[in-house]
Amino acid sequence: MDRSFGMTRNLAVLVAAQSLGAASGPIVISLGGLVGQQLSSNAAIATLPVSVYNLGLALGTLPAAAIMRRFGRRTGYLLGATIGVLSGLLAAGAITLGVFALFCCGTFTAGLYASYVQTYRFAAADGLTDGARGRAISWVMVGGLIAAIIGPQLVIATRLAIPGVAYAGSFISQAALALLALPILLLLRSPRPVAGSAQTEGGRSVRQLLASPSFLLAVAAGTVSYGLMAFVMTAAPMAMVGHGHSVDHAAHGIQWHVLAMFAPSLVTGKLIARFGKERVTATGLVIIGGSGAVALAGLDITHFYLSLILLGLGWNFGFIGATAMVAAAHAENERSRAQGLNDFIVFGTVALGSFFSGALLQASGWSLINLLIFPAIALVLAPLIWRMARGDRGAAAA
Repeated sequence: MDRSFGMTRNLAVLVAAQSLGAASGPIVISLGGLVGQQLSSNAAIATLPVSVYNLGLALGTLPAAAIMRRFGRRTGYLLGATIGVLSGLLAAGAITLGVFALFCCGTFTAGLYASYVQTYRFAAADGLTDGARGRAISWVMVGGLIAAIIGPQLVIATRLAIPGVAYAGSFISQAALALLALPILLLLRSPRPVAGSAQTEGGRSVRQLLASPSFLLAVAAGTVSYGLMAFVMTAAPMAMVGHGHSVDHAAHGIQWHVLAMFAPSLVTGKLIARFGKERVTATGLVIIGGSGAVALAGLDITHFYLSLILLGLGWNFGFIGATAMVAAAHAENERSRAQGLNDFIVFGTVALGSFFSGALLQASGWSLINLLIFPAIALVLAPLIWRMARGDRGAAAA
């Protein structure tokens, strides 16, 4: 009874923390390229702030995993939220001073905060059976639904809050969200690991994990789902403004996109329990392909909005399904190593993709961005379908 109450309490804390922490991403992504255009004279590097945000997320994953393995999840999450406060203040100060490099430092630091926020989904699955993992992960991701409302609305409400310094107010609000997360995270009950215990010692090495087909496929599915989403979303606000739509239209487009990313989490866990994590992941990849097809069909605001909504929905099924696949592909004593490795690969790829996104948009346009979706999906969807078919044949034989 006490253990069940503790898990419910932790789940509530993680949902609340996700609601605040995940709101930073939409702020950085919807404004990063626009502020970059404002502060930099080189249009080709306008999306660099968003790219270094993803780089910070990628580079922060392994240190975050090591800190949590050594000191426990709560200590790590408190450190992460403190970094989040600093990131918003750095970005706001950079905008006020008009220093592009300092603004990139602020968004990079926001990425470090995000590397902790991203592990809330794994924290929800700690100690649960395979059947319950998908539901717990989905509930934490529901916190992103609240973040999808908070982040873009803060952009609209605060981007002109400081007279003469556009967008600085939005990044101050980003710092405030991280500050609000600190007392909530203090309520998390996560035991400090004991050195030499079964939870911190043993298990497969990084090389052995990467040699495991089930782990490697799970990582690849998460990488493609998240990588394509970030690749397209990084360019979307600039593409919308570049094709005659307003900044408010771009912010609303990101809001609809992020809502679509997290709203399905209310049912994704049930779908995983009923149909299996591989089928849900494959469905997500197909929907991401559909988003690319819609984007290629036209440049009206309706095309942008529908494409971004499908992109978010596909990400939800693909990424949550892949997360459940990762959680089932490692033992308890491999948890920190496997999860940290997964996030490093996923967000390292996301960072690389976003670095090219802005330059590719400037050089080749919005259409090529979306055409590249299809070969990337095929690389993962083919082995995923093959694995599902093998599983079905095995179940039929049994």
